[in-house]
Amino acid sequence: MSPFSSSTREIPAVSGVPRHVAIIMDGNGRWAKQRLMPRVAGHSRGVESVRNTIAASIDRGIQFLTLFAFSSENWRRPADEVSFLMQLFVRSLRKEIARMHANGIRFRVIGDLSRFDSSLIELITESEELTANNQRLQLTVAANYGGRWDILQAVERLVQDFPGRQEGFTEDEVAQRLSMAFAPEPDLFIRTGGEKRISNFLLWQLAYTELHFTDILWPDFDSNALDTAIASYRLRERRFGRTSEQLTAVGSAGIPPAPHA
Repeated sequence: MSPFSSSTREIPAVSGVPRHVAIIMDGNGRWAKQRLMPRVAGHSRGVESVRNTIAASIDRGIQFLTLFAFSSENWRRPADEVSFLMQLFVRSLRKEIARMHANGIRFRVIGDLSRFDSSLIELITESEELTANNQRLQLTVAANYGGRWDILQAVERLVQDFPGRQEGFTEDEVAQRLSMAFAPEPDLFIRTGGEKRISNFLLWQLAYTELHFTDILWPDFDSNALDTAIASYRLRERRFGRTSEQLTAVGSAGIPPAPHA
């Protein structure tokens, strides 16, 4: 393959359930504001939605769940809110990690952890090591993460791995060094809160992902909202550059065709 050719990482088998769901959990502050509460109250309530979404994902057979918890741009928020979010992350992880481990969930964090306190980094490392052999659900939390940062750090690693290389790099070589090289590319992206953009989240990996936007604020996101997103996904025709006729031909060969909108 030419290093300048373009393709998706793989063409997944047709399925009514997305293998990998990625979510931007937006709307915590607005949820609190609507109830005349401080913004941090919305973040606290959002933790319950995380817990419920994890359980619902397992029930529905989703294998990979990736949650955008804190972007590299979120450092621009008020200092007291950022501090609360860091403390909430620590409290939630300490409280939930044993339960996740008992339920067969593998936990990972992706992002630039260098700005976090050493105690938080140590807690993340311990949690990842504890759950390393679990396979029921692969839960990834993006913290101090940005899609542009991810691509840049992958390229920097390539330059270090192949010093002086002249012929350029392939897409596969870049993909192998991205933060989520361990997972298939997301099948379904969900953003709550009404905004319709991906906000520097998994820029490389979302190239062929089906996008679902909902006005539901994250603290109100529940299993019914997840089912609505999955139902929308099932209506999509995932062609990956092919024609509808080609998909029909694939289906007639014994593989179910992609559902039509």
